[in-house]
Amino acid sequence: METPAARGSGPPEPDATGEPGGPRFRAGGGRGQGPERVRPNGRRATGADRPVLPGLPAEESLLDSSPTTMGSPEGRFHFAIDRGGTFTDVFAQCPGGHVRVLKLLSEDPANYVDAPTEGIRRILEQEGGMLLPRDRPLDTSRIASIRMGTTVATNALLERRGERVALLVTRGFRDLLHVGTQAREDLFDLAVPMPEMLYEEVLEVDERVVLYRGEPGAGMPVKGRTGDLLEVQQPVDLGGLRGKLEELLSRGIRSLAVVLMHSYTWAQHEQQVGALAHELGFTHVSLSSEAMPMVRIVPRGHTACADAYLTPTIQRYVQGFRRGFQGQLKDVQVLFMRSDGGLAPMDSFSGSRAVLSGPAGGVVGYAATTYRVEGGHPVIGFDMGGTSTDVSRYAGEFEHVFEASTAGVTLQAPQLDINTVAAGGGSRLFFRSGLFVVGPESAGAHPGPACYRKGGPVTVTDANLVLGRLLPASFPRIFGPGEDQPLSPEASRKALEAVATEVNSFLTNGPCPASPLSLEEVAMGFVRVANEAMCRPIRALTQARGHDPSAHVLACFGGAGGQHACAIARALGMDTVHIHRHSGLLSALGLALADVVHEAQEPCSLPYAPETFVQLDQRLSRLEEQCVDALRAQGFPRAQISTESFLHLRYQGTDCALMVSAHQHPATAHSPRAGDFGAGFVERYMREFGFIIPERPVVVDDVRVRGTGRSGLRLEYVPKAQSGPPRVDKTTRCYFEGGYQETPVYLLGELGAGHKLQGPCLLIDSNSTILVEPACQAEVTETGDIRISVGAEAPGTVGAQLDPIHLSIFSHRFMSIAEQMGRILQRTAISTNIKERLDFSCALFGPDGGLVSNAPHIPVHLGAMQETVQFQIQHLGADLHPGDVLLSNHPCAGGSHLPDLTVITPVFWPGQTRPVFYVASRGHHADIGGITPGSMPPHSTTLQQEGAVFLSFRLVQAGVFQEEAVTEALRAPGKIPGCSGTRNLHDNLSDLRAQVAANQKGIQLVGELIGQYGLDVVQAYMGHIQANAELAVRDMLRAFGTSRQARGLPLEVSAEDHMDDGSPIRLRVQINVSEGSAVFDFSGTGPEVFGNLNAPRAITLSALIYCLRCLVGRDIPLNQGCLAPVRVVIPKGSILDPSPEAAVVGGNVLTSQRVVDVILGAFGACAASQGCMNNVTLGNTHMGYYETVAGGAGAGPGWHGRSGVHSHMTNTRITDPEILESRYPVILRRFELRLGSGGRGRFRGGDGVIRELLFREEALLSVLTERRAFQPYGLMGGEPGTRGLNLLIRKDGRTVNLGGKTSVLVSPGDVFCLHTPGGGGLWGPRGPRPLCRRRSCSP
Repeated sequence: METPAARGSGPPEPDATGEPGGPRFRAGGGRGQGPERVRPNGRRATGADRPVLPGLPAEESLLDSSPTTMGSPEGRFHFAIDRGGTFTDVFAQCPGGHVRVLKLLSEDPANYVDAPTEGIRRILEQEGGMLLPRDRPLDTSRIASIRMGTTVATNALLERRGERVALLVTRGFRDLLHVGTQAREDLFDLAVPMPEMLYEEVLEVDERVVLYRGEPGAGMPVKGRTGDLLEVQQPVDLGGLRGKLEELLSRGIRSLAVVLMHSYTWAQHEQQVGALAHELGFTHVSLSSEAMPMVRIVPRGHTACADAYLTPTIQRYVQGFRRGFQGQLKDVQVLFMRSDGGLAPMDSFSGSRAVLSGPAGGVVGYAATTYRVEGGHPVIGFDMGGTSTDVSRYAGEFEHVFEASTAGVTLQAPQLDINTVAAGGGSRLFFRSGLFVVGPESAGAHPGPACYRKGGPVTVTDANLVLGRLLPASFPRIFGPGEDQPLSPEASRKALEAVATEVNSFLTNGPCPASPLSLEEVAMGFVRVANEAMCRPIRALTQARGHDPSAHVLACFGGAGGQHACAIARALGMDTVHIHRHSGLLSALGLALADVVHEAQEPCSLPYAPETFVQLDQRLSRLEEQCVDALRAQGFPRAQISTESFLHLRYQGTDCALMVSAHQHPATAHSPRAGDFGAGFVERYMREFGFIIPERPVVVDDVRVRGTGRSGLRLEYVPKAQSGPPRVDKTTRCYFEGGYQETPVYLLGELGAGHKLQGPCLLIDSNSTILVEPACQAEVTETGDIRISVGAEAPGTVGAQLDPIHLSIFSHRFMSIAEQMGRILQRTAISTNIKERLDFSCALFGPDGGLVSNAPHIPVHLGAMQETVQFQIQHLGADLHPGDVLLSNHPCAGGSHLPDLTVITPVFWPGQTRPVFYVASRGHHADIGGITPGSMPPHSTTLQQEGAVFLSFRLVQAGVFQEEAVTEALRAPGKIPGCSGTRNLHDNLSDLRAQVAANQKGIQLVGELIGQYGLDVVQAYMGHIQANAELAVRDMLRAFGTSRQARGLPLEVSAEDHMDDGSPIRLRVQINVSEGSAVFDFSGTGPEVFGNLNAPRAITLSALIYCLRCLVGRDIPLNQGCLAPVRVVIPKGSILDPSPEAAVVGGNVLTSQRVVDVILGAFGACAASQGCMNNVTLGNTHMGYYETVAGGAGAGPGWHGRSGVHSHMTNTRITDPEILESRYPVILRRFELRLGSGGRGRFRGGDGVIRELLFREEALLSVLTERRAFQPYGLMGGEPGTRGLNLLIRKDGRTVNLGGKTSVLVSPGDVFCLHTPGGGGLWGPRGPRPLCRRRSCSP
């Protein structure tokens, strides 16, 4: 909990501020209590309740080994300030070397304008013994340096309170950032919520640069800074742009983001536009080529927009901060923390590098302290705040990512790899359909948890208060409407009792009657579930990347972390928790210990080969010189400057690039002088992905140098001597597993080095509360920190009988297995389809083949894999052995379509003759043979024409990968006239090995779970979790039926829609309210077709599971239990259950979407979405490319349909335009929304997109699409969406309508123009009307 706390009781005594009775605060890191942990709470504190912490005794020094470096002679102050959303922490080195810290509210307009300035003022006042009026600028003569981390940029991004921005983008790409990757964030939210764009206006710039290919008639090539040859097809039309920019100025827009195609290598056009904008008077212009000169226009464009949106906000803040000081800090070194963990001068602090400024300080803090004192053991940072928890890892070097999303904006900039989970002290607690649920909803700072006395909901903080783990007497009286009351345990108990009543009603009246739980048992259950939720991102940082979590030390900081640290460490097998003595202020301390960083980077497209080593060395030397010059200009002598060189390397033909340093790989005779980057790349690739591709060339995407000016600061601590055994301040009662225990309370300030404290106990200081659990021991180290040795948990008594607490924990564990399998598959695969487009799914199955957990990857895979596993069980019987791995894709065996290869591994356990579980992974392979490249033929009529077929193939037998046999099978289609074998055998084999590796990870994790709980318990909870999903669906069906009964409507609903060939998809749903069950009857659906729109039965089941999950409307376990309340009737021989040899490739990608539209239409959930995946395949003898394209989503009650997004049964990403043009012989002329294509209504349908591809060489174009004849329906009087359209514009000017499904040879100069369908609208202008013709009744 990130809240204030007084330090004990008794009469008020003067604190270090000189103010009697000033309350001490127990709060963490200053970045807590608000959405995304950074929103200001706006609470005011006045008079005696001013939230200021006393300075610490002069017990430690920040010693500067080279004082001249920082320009800090004796007698001057050094400040390190973390300005968070709720609190601001100030860490000050005072003259003489001692330290003061204080904490104050970030927003307190009744008392001060700016919290960091006020903090500095108070410390100067305290140290100088003289009053410094707030209304006068502070004298800076005694200030040597100020270092600051701030959430100003993050707050502005989260709350969309940045500068008004216009986007200038190459003509044809006005909606590029709106479409983005075209994937939706939440698969099951029909409203498809997406963050709003940062810009409010778009201007299209007439200009175009393409990669030079030497076609006849091409202009003279120019050389880009990557070394690529380019063709300037159209110079910038500055004359036409001038008037449009002047109009923007007249509307008050002063900030621009300029994002032009291929500007990463040809920046001249952006520079010309920027010069014109400055000439006209724009105050800020962010050029994408400067913000981050890396290939991929979408993330680069988002980065430029964020920079234009946030930098003016930061500059205004900096200017306001300066005005609080005499001379505007002219002679003071002022540095700001960037997202990459380095400090930058105030004048060069930009918005796109600032979004993790606050959390980065904490990572630097534990890296500079915990890692060192723990002997170099790898460390997991655990920063738990009010709304969420940040986790990170440090093992000797900072782990950076170069593309990450914050507040829905993808930024392409170096950032520390910090993972966030929506579980914090303020996370709300729910009991839903027999499941304990924590978050992601949060109470925020207002109203806050129930104990804040403002009518807030029950939260994790309330659970800890009920358990006795927080002491209300230690908190100041700042709660309630008047902010003058103490925390209220009574409010916490009352709020939690309401939830406990729900729990016990379920236990006594549910499917498995059990004894009711006490209030404390309910609270403990929620804390355990919260702990498990926080373990998941830590497992992702460790296990999913090949690290053992038990080999790490847990570095705990943040206001709430100390209450959960022992439990988190124990759950992950860690034996040590390290809590720094300034854990509640660790971000500010990290700022004090951080180094100053300057980075230089430029794009490149050279091969990593001996003939380019000289050029690479020259580039690195030039960038190194830039870094050194920049740091010397800040006062660092050359001796204190170090540089590290990086190359951004990838295997040719892949999209997975690694930023590689050569610092552990010195130069050899066969490497650049800067180091052996090749050896570093191979070593890291093997470590991260488990394989290398030695026969493939390596390409350099970027060159980068990171220069570091070492501050020379280190923290010295004079240990406090022991004065006998530790004094118990008081004794309280805390609840643990098994009941209440007497728990001594110690004041950290009274403890000395060497004191050992046996758990259970509470350790309290002015910043945090630390819970030392039973079987754990805390020790005060020589550096004054707390090291907790975590003992083993008492033997558990978890039985096979249903326990809702353990049900929630197992739900997290089962889902974590599927998620980690997915991460392994993505890491180890080689193909673009799996690694970049994320066209795969992983799942865990019970011994009967029933789905237990399926990570939400691709919806069309959801139920289909269960059918695949169950077919293998029935087909093979007892002929399954340890070391076997199966491969299948046949529609009769639960396959979706042939390119989706499913790899199944049985999980055996000692003493069991049959598999106890199964794990499986399904991935879309780019080619498995057949009549067209890409194995997605639009005109196939038999299954054999679609590629290699596997019914039940042993991919691994007795532990041996059957490469020869699977190679023969993949080449077998070539024996069929008109067909080819696989055209990409290498990628097939690599991806199959990756799927085997992902399954092996699943087996390992299942084994760990069984080892912890026992086979009978794990299998029992597998059944319980399936029953829980069943209960959630029954509740939904019962509520739907009851609602219809209340309105006098029948309990039967129906819907009908048609494929473009006229084939009907008919559905009748009969609801049984008493049972909460339903019959889904597809009788009357059209027969199997002579084409490939046939959908195997498994596809319909996948569509049904997806729809049921959407209709439930909240997170539930995704497993076979979802289908238990329903009976599905599918006519044999219909388009939804065709014969074994029927062609099915279109059924998976097209018919599946129509089935969803029909189901959702029957329930009246929303209008039809585009109903198509818009499959486009392009290939010739030396290349192949496949994409699916977004369209419009259907409107629903309360929302407009999202435009330009993938809907329902797919969620694959689209290739970035610059990557597309650099790797394939096409030019993307246009990619924008198809305005007006969404159906009209009170709620409008989403618009489709227009995508135009100009071909640069001969190829075979295949399109496989739907909704070209029948429109996506509107609902309740809403109008239908516009049909899609496929046009081919020949070079000679002829325009040909290709229809929905065709293959055609295209020539250089031809243009394919794809118009995707819009979504249907909802309700006519006068409100709800009778349903559209395709639906016979509505809810």
